[in-house]
Amino acid sequence: MASTAITKQIEQLGPWLHDLQMPDGEQTASEQFLGDFPSSKWQQISAHLPPNMAGMQVLDIGCNAGYYSIELARRGAQVTAIDIDDRYLSQARRTAEALDLAERIEFRCVPIYQLMFEAEVYDLVWFTGVMHHLRYPMLALDIVRNCCRGSMVFQTMTLPGDTLFGTETPEQRPQRDVMNHPGWPKMAFIEHQVANDPSSWWAPNHACVGAMLRAAGFCNIQSIADEIYLCEATDMPNTAVSELRSVLQSKH
Repeated sequence: MASTAITKQIEQLGPWLHDLQMPDGEQTASEQFLGDFPSSKWQQISAHLPPNMAGMQVLDIGCNAGYYSIELARRGAQVTAIDIDDRYLSQARRTAEALDLAERIEFRCVPIYQLMFEAEVYDLVWFTGVMHHLRYPMLALDIVRNCCRGSMVFQTMTLPGDTLFGTETPEQRPQRDVMNHPGWPKMAFIEHQVANDPSSWWAPNHACVGAMLRAAGFCNIQSIADEIYLCEATDMPNTAVSELRSVLQSKH
């Protein structure tokens, strides 16, 4: 396709959040406010992933224009990419077609909560830039764990600081005032907006991210970059399993 035609399609599908490079070198969002995004994030994460992902089933939650889905498909993965924004999905499909990767990526308009009613499980779940936009973040993490049989890359907006209070044993019953410690797991509720974004609801601190991941059934949690975590699926806690089952049963 001629460069002018690609330029026209980029303009028609805009505005773009993901800055992707088309085959002719055209950039989709070279002047957007986040700079070299999401390439800069990918560079922080990619070294922690297998260079050859052939045979792996990957779920990209909140895929936006598909940058991560495309990079994962380039490594050989078969990707299911979901979002709730039709414009983003149109951008993603067009980019995947232009880069001859459409056969490796299935783009679907699916809310994250719908995953609890699906049977597919994935070797890698990519869950970045989404949780702080969700009204029910712990439920979302339980649902994501339920469809993950391998690893997860996780990122969310967090509160400043990385202090950890420490792990309490079940026998210890701390007084409530200890919850005011800077390293106690906590999450700020955003009633209106933050940083001019009215779509954000929650901002956990570093300790809370780890606690929530453990509570959902993830282990070997590593902080690999600012606000970015890599973890592995383990057994889901019985309480999470029973509550998910109750939700499923109430739906049918």
